Amino acid sequence: MSDDSDHNRLAQESSPYLLQHADNPVDWYPWGEEAFAKAKEEDKPVFLSIGYATCHWCHVMAHESFEDEDVAAMMNQAFVNIKVDREERPDIDKTYMLVCQMLSGSGGWPLNVLLTPDKKPFYAATYIPKQGRQGHPGMRELIPWISQLWRNEREKVLKSTDNIQEAFQKSNDFTASDQLGANLLDKAYQQFSGQFDTSYGGFGSAPKFPAAHNLMFLLRYHQQHDNSDALRMVQETLTQMRMGGIFDHIGLGFHRYSTDREWLLPHFEKMLYDQAMLLMVYIEGWQCTNQPLFEQTAREIISYLLRKMQHPKGGFYSAEDADSEGEEGKFYVWSPSEIRDVLPTAKAELAIEVFNIIKEGNYTDEATGRRTGKSIPHLKKSVQELADERNMEKAQLQEELESIRKELLQKRQERVAPLLDDKILTDWNGLVIAALAKAGRALNEENYIRQAEQCFRFISEQLIDENGTLYHRFREGKAGIEAHADDYAFLIWGLIELYEATYTTRYLEQAVQLNQQFIDRFWDNKQGGFYFTDEAGEELLGRKKEIYDGALPSSNSIAMLNLLRLGRMTGNTEWEEMADQINRLFSSEIRQAPTGFGAALQGVSFAADPTSEIIISGQKEEPLTRQMTELLSSRFLPNAVTLLHSPEDEAIPKLIPYLSDFEMQGGKPTAYVCQNYSCELPTNDPAKMLALIQSPDE
Repeated sequence: MSDDSDHNRLAQESSPYLLQHADNPVDWYPWGEEAFAKAKEEDKPVFLSIGYATCHWCHVMAHESFEDEDVAAMMNQAFVNIKVDREERPDIDKTYMLVCQMLSGSGGWPLNVLLTPDKKPFYAATYIPKQGRQGHPGMRELIPWISQLWRNEREKVLKSTDNIQEAFQKSNDFTASDQLGANLLDKAYQQFSGQFDTSYGGFGSAPKFPAAHNLMFLLRYHQQHDNSDALRMVQETLTQMRMGGIFDHIGLGFHRYSTDREWLLPHFEKMLYDQAMLLMVYIEGWQCTNQPLFEQTAREIISYLLRKMQHPKGGFYSAEDADSEGEEGKFYVWSPSEIRDVLPTAKAELAIEVFNIIKEGNYTDEATGRRTGKSIPHLKKSVQELADERNMEKAQLQEELESIRKELLQKRQERVAPLLDDKILTDWNGLVIAALAKAGRALNEENYIRQAEQCFRFISEQLIDENGTLYHRFREGKAGIEAHADDYAFLIWGLIELYEATYTTRYLEQAVQLNQQFIDRFWDNKQGGFYFTDEAGEELLGRKKEIYDGALPSSNSIAMLNLLRLGRMTGNTEWEEMADQINRLFSSEIRQAPTGFGAALQGVSFAADPTSEIIISGQKEEPLTRQMTELLSSRFLPNAVTLLHSPEDEAIPKLIPYLSDFEMQGGKPTAYVCQNYSCELPTNDPAKMLALIQSPDE
């Protein structure tokens, strides 16, 4: 790197997003006391800009304003400027995003907030153009206006910060109400049904988000109520997403969301958490339907993760950008001539036809609205239909398409690739551990389970210190930023899935230990529920509790399910009571708009619907034990927890004392099925075990 005088203070940071701004003429500071002390000393407001490395509109604003010498000079004179990576500091992002939503009615990134030197917000906006347009001020108008306000109408500014703080605290005041149960689940199902797009799958119109946790709720609803409509909504959505342009047909994996109703035109960034959540729902979808396309898609997501997103030691990187060479999607789109240049004639024509690569292009430039002559590969017909039209066997066509895909992928790798955000986040890796363990268990695929174990080993070695403190972010050999609620909740989830995939007691011990640490540091002893930040964490406008399940499930939604599952596994009824408290604390919010809480609904379903605890007593490697565990693994049993009591495992009875009552019968591996707190007679017969789970009342 050249002499630091060319850089602002971000050159020393480890976040790829902050490093993208290290050469800006804006005198950026990272978040920290130095910046706020300077603002106090110089009596200036703070311009806080929050984004992330793979955010398209963040790039647009950076290029337009933060790289512009004149705008930068205005910013440096009027403000102390701070840059924050939202993925590194979700606590800061969530606080000021709520403020932006309260002030403007909407939110998004880039998020730009003006603060007093004591961190109180008084103005917030998302993308701000350089010049004002359509009645919205640009940076050139905004900066002088804010400066004038700060100098001449300070009282007004301070009064508004007090009002904002008050409103923020009110929004975080939850009043516990009646417990949510079966009625709410029915209401949620009805609402999803009303929003379902019968033509293209998914919910609502454009833009369409994958929202895997909503689909996972519908699969549970289908299973509990034998409701074929709930299953159909999931099937159609999973099929349409896999055929659409939101799926990367050449490099595999899913883009962020679809900007249109048909799932054709994606927002091209690829997020690690989307791959993890979608992997889970495709696996569950396959368990419920046996549809080969869903199994194939799950395997393809894993193939993408291992090819592109994995650190050599097993953790997973955060995201890939949407833009390359300054253009969104450029890396991913094709013209017919490009395909003909790569493939021999017959293959090229097949690829052009199957993937709908058309002469004028199906891709319009976002800025000009013009067709570009480039197309996003997507399918309009299933592979079976395409094979029938060509009088081919489906397997033969699939083989042909796979060979085309590999050749196009090899060619695509010669293009300038979008930026890979290579920081490793504990929370998102927790989701990947859960997803890989679930997939490995369901598909009986040892390698997927090994990858989940390796990922957890990475977190144990790199993100947990010798005092047992969990950290949020790792990059280039360094961990930093103490963990938030998501880090705990998602990692505990990953460990529960890993235990059920391997029956290795150490994972369950670690889940129990982390869960206790999470409660000690984040639980609200007065009202219940988990705060997003540790009690020792930085105070912003107040400690916030998250329940809304947006692109990611919230920490309280996942914690509710973890508490229920761990409570059942370990016999710790206190944890089940805490899950009840979460349910009641947020019940009014969830009742108002159940479809915004797809992950919380899964916790409600676990608490309200029949559940099973299945204990298998027997040596882990004994064929009959394996037969029983494999039978359980292949089935969709979301409201069951399973434990293995193996005579050679001394750790499990210490962790779960009641297990010593569950012994092998007749010297053979034995299954105990307990439903709703009462146990059936033990059995050595795997088929009988399954029958007991499926029809406990008979």
